[in-house]
Amino acid sequence: MRILILGGTVFLGRALTDAALAAGHEVVHFNRGRTAPDARVAAIHGDRNDAEALARAAARGPWDAVLDTSAYLPQALAKSARAFDAAANRYVLVSSISVYADGGFDESSAVQPAPDPLPEAMTPETYGALKAACESTARAILGERAVVVRPGLIVGPNDPTDRFTWWPHRVALGGRVAAPGRPSRTVQFIDVRDLALWMVRLASGAARGTFNATGPSSPIAMKDLLEGCREAAGNDARVEWIDEDFLAAAGVSPWKDMPVWVPESDPHAAGFMDVPIERARATGLRFRPLAETLADTLAFSRSRPATHGWKAGLDEVRERSLLERWDAR
Repeated sequence: MRILILGGTVFLGRALTDAALAAGHEVVHFNRGRTAPDARVAAIHGDRNDAEALARAAARGPWDAVLDTSAYLPQALAKSARAFDAAANRYVLVSSISVYADGGFDESSAVQPAPDPLPEAMTPETYGALKAACESTARAILGERAVVVRPGLIVGPNDPTDRFTWWPHRVALGGRVAAPGRPSRTVQFIDVRDLALWMVRLASGAARGTFNATGPSSPIAMKDLLEGCREAAGNDARVEWIDEDFLAAAGVSPWKDMPVWVPESDPHAAGFMDVPIERARATGLRFRPLAETLADTLAFSRSRPATHGWKAGLDEVRERSLLERWDAR
């Protein structure tokens, strides 16, 4: 196949490039050239809001598949969808499980309505609604050629968000580790490499429609995740499970301060860790062992400078204070 990736150099785009090249496909990136280029592939530089740049990329076609990893605003998505309408056999759009409105998380469940008026920039508050609007825009322009992938938490090497990497890193530091809620609560996430391998196969197959994409194949408890982190680190870190109400009262925020924590007191948010994935599994989504994901994520974390500024997770001072307050309760 000839594959054009909108983005291509960071995290999921990088993993998609690896997977596509390993499968023998031709890959070209379309991006602004603001991050280090991938010497293995050709690149077309341009902004996705620039109709002329998109036209240049379309003219390099026809493309068997366009993989869009960078659509956040429906206005921008409309420009790329129209540009590749006659130049792409399939358009695979990376969306998010954040699109869902209250009531369910299977692919037929209701999604959030588009903001009115449409904003000129995405914010955390509008992220899910704007992703849902991107989906409907893609379908309106491209019809069944638009394939929508709704990932959950994407994890693994090269993740710039730290939303998962912090746990292997923190457990590897050893000592007493503050952890959220019930040890047996289940969590969901997907290794970026598993997601990429499946998306490349999806782009070359006959499947159509919308797919949730998270994992693992069977439920995993948070205690098993942290035990896996301890085994990857090979140390004797000790986990202290702290009640959710206590965390909330202490000002510890889900995701930001305590990654992979979704309060069970919020029924809708808790559904983010119980998303059905049968449709994706039926089309070939598979999962590597958790131990491999954790070992590789820890190796990636250790490869970064000691001065790395963490985007998620409690710092040492806040964690120590939290544990002291928990002991004194």
